[in-house]
Amino acid sequence: MSPATAAPIKIDRRGLMLVISSPSGAGKSTIARTLLETDKEISLSVSVTTRQRRPSEIEGVHYHFKGIREFERLRDSDLLLEWAEVHGNFYGTPREPVETAMAEGRDMLFDIDWQGAQQLQEKMSADVVSVFILPPTMTELQSRLHRRAEDSEAVIATRLANSRAEIEHWREYDYVIVNDDLNTAFEAVRSIVRAERLRRDRRHGIFDFVRGLVEENPKL
Repeated sequence: MSPATAAPIKIDRRGLMLVISSPSGAGKSTIARTLLETDKEISLSVSVTTRQRRPSEIEGVHYHFKGIREFERLRDSDLLLEWAEVHGNFYGTPREPVETAMAEGRDMLFDIDWQGAQQLQEKMSADVVSVFILPPTMTELQSRLHRRAEDSEAVIATRLANSRAEIEHWREYDYVIVNDDLNTAFEAVRSIVRAERLRRDRRHGIFDFVRGLVEENPKL
């Protein structure tokens, strides 16, 4: 079989945990959605939340919507990898689907805030690849929140007030991207994912591959 028609070499690897954070309206959810649509090797970690469902959101697709008592049960039973209170609501990451995906070599995408990112780094730092998305200006951030037309004026005011404190955590992330052009920002995130998948310490199958390579004796 010629190189042109040979099947691609598959080297087993451990999945990575891609964390994308930003203040509300900076573009993380749009970038995350586009990545999921174009990259079949990555799946979304669907968080649980106590906030009310927006009209555009689907249960089990965007979030698992829970009451406060059920959320507390999951948290207190150690069934969440991370949790945080954001804008007066609770958010958390279910443990079991993430651990299963990682062991099977599947990548997981986390659309979470800096508090959740910190907890994941503390528990599974070797698996986490973190990206923070910044808006080009605060004026543009405000405009995007209004264009979204899914939150009340009071909620938008709260999100803007909290955004400066959220942005202060940018130093805690591996990569920082300014989203002044959505396509450019998306391509930057996709490049990060491609590079991180090739890390030696993430590809446990590379050891057997190299061993076989050096032991191979081609026929002359």
